[in-house]
Amino acid sequence: MKNCERIANVALAGLTLAPLVMKVDPNLNVILTACLSVYVGCYRSVKPTPPTETMSNEHAMRFPFVGSAMLLSLFLLFKFLSKDLVNAVLTCYFFVLGIIALAATVLPAIKRYLPKHWNEDLIVWRFPYFRSLEIEFTRSQVVAAIPGTFFCAWYASKKHWLANNILGLSFCIQGIEMLSLGSFKTGAILLAGLFVYDIFWVFFTPVMVSVAKSFDAPIKLLFPTADSARPFSMLGLGDIVIPGIFVALALRFDVSRGKESQYFKSAFFGYAVGVILTIIVMNWFQAAQPALLYIVPSVIGFLAAHCLWNGDVKQLMEFDESKSSASSQETTDAKSGKEE
Repeated sequence: MKNCERIANVALAGLTLAPLVMKVDPNLNVILTACLSVYVGCYRSVKPTPPTETMSNEHAMRFPFVGSAMLLSLFLLFKFLSKDLVNAVLTCYFFVLGIIALAATVLPAIKRYLPKHWNEDLIVWRFPYFRSLEIEFTRSQVVAAIPGTFFCAWYASKKHWLANNILGLSFCIQGIEMLSLGSFKTGAILLAGLFVYDIFWVFFTPVMVSVAKSFDAPIKLLFPTADSARPFSMLGLGDIVIPGIFVALALRFDVSRGKESQYFKSAFFGYAVGVILTIIVMNWFQAAQPALLYIVPSVIGFLAAHCLWNGDVKQLMEFDESKSSASSQETTDAKSGKEE
């Protein structure tokens, strides 16, 4: 599993840098970058304990409405305020988030070269005038944050597409790694809601496309093209992270049953098919497309077909990571008690 993740990491890095030195077809770049990001994020999410942030059914139902409110708010901000002012504030915000995301992304690679106590000993820092607020971190995290700080400074000053993409990929990998849907029921609710959300805001209003073009921050990946009228193709991070956390859940379901990559393969293949369909339709109509319109049915469809074929519908629908986590913790505690 770790070898597959390392190979995917190298391939993703090479694909990200490739347009600097050679001509890369943007359509192929979109497909490979999106799929490799999901692949890396999924394998990084497989840990002794499930991801820390778990979504409930209620959260999944509300998510499209909260997303719509935020999207509309951004649209109004760009409409009535200076675009440069809004983007300046957003740059400061993403400067901090970028350092955190980059540090967390590279931390596993550098931890092995640092002293063990640097990785384990926590440092607690309290805010000077708000003593109740505190931040916990390790020396290893500080070391990982140093190159991230210089990189984010380069992004803020140059806004180069490569810096944008590396930050965007870090957000994608961290999102898939850290977020958990908890169950496939919650995942189906979330994907169904965002399926409608994406169609509405792209096809029936100018809001989504307008915000994507105005928002000068790493919330989208940019793929250089040879067309001077349209120098970049774009893919929103939500089209990677949202389906990605569902695919990651399928991988962790496989691992919990001791059958690595069984349903992950079908869900991941469905994601790849959905991205390819998005590119085909986009080029056919020469218009922006709601990627989730094609990705959501593909991911759920391929996974559901595979599950029905194997007769594992009940097991899949009853899978709940929060209960699995509690059982694992009880087992660990019991073992610790016996050892003592």
